[in-house]
Amino acid sequence: MNTKPSDALSIDVSAATVHYGPVLALDKANLQLGRGRVCGLVGMNGSGKSTLFKTIMGQIKPDTGSVRINGTDPLQARKSGQLAYVPQSEAVDWNFPISVREVVMTGRYGQMGWTRRAKKKDHAAVDEALARVELTSFADRQIGQLSGGQKKRAFVARCIAQGASIMLLDEPFAGVDKRSEATITKLLREVADDGGSVLISTHDLHALPELADEAVLLMRKVLMHGHPDQVLQAENLALAFGLDPMKRGGE
Repeated sequence: MNTKPSDALSIDVSAATVHYGPVLALDKANLQLGRGRVCGLVGMNGSGKSTLFKTIMGQIKPDTGSVRINGTDPLQARKSGQLAYVPQSEAVDWNFPISVREVVMTGRYGQMGWTRRAKKKDHAAVDEALARVELTSFADRQIGQLSGGQKKRAFVARCIAQGASIMLLDEPFAGVDKRSEATITKLLREVADDGGSVLISTHDLHALPELADEAVLLMRKVLMHGHPDQVLQAENLALAFGLDPMKRGGE
């Protein structure tokens, strides 16, 4: 885990603009996240959250603007294992014949070389990650046999086993039980306390102040970035979700 000062930037997105053909997905978006921080990303569907994640991971190159991850190119950061990602459940083939342990082991691939042959240290990292998400007894089950919350915990374990200093999580609390939510929240706080950085897309606004140090409102551009208590004010959420804060009920 990176232990550089918490005021150093791990994610630096500067004036990033992204189009899908004629459709504007990101409009000069700026996002700076320091080490040792958890940041919640809030916005309606279609606001650009997934595009921003893909841009940070280097899967999309912005039309204009720049992205730096720990001071380097996003693809390089990903290849070197600095960046880990927990996808939405819809993005995973749960019928694929792979065990929970094997899913978590994929987080170690970048450190194994081209042979993909796990060594003692890899097995130890996986065992530790499984224990931290309380899935040791489920390690040999096929991944699709887990509950929704357990599946999310398995992918968080993959990030932990990888040893990434930056974690991106796309709706990790969607469809999870309270135990899994508490376990994931605790682990993400531990990652930040160890000097890591966490960017989490979520619709669970009630849990955000307890989890996050800061929050971002996104509507193709960053509308606001600050402390959750400030950002999640009703009038600010109204702007982010395309509502008129002056109108109430059916008015």
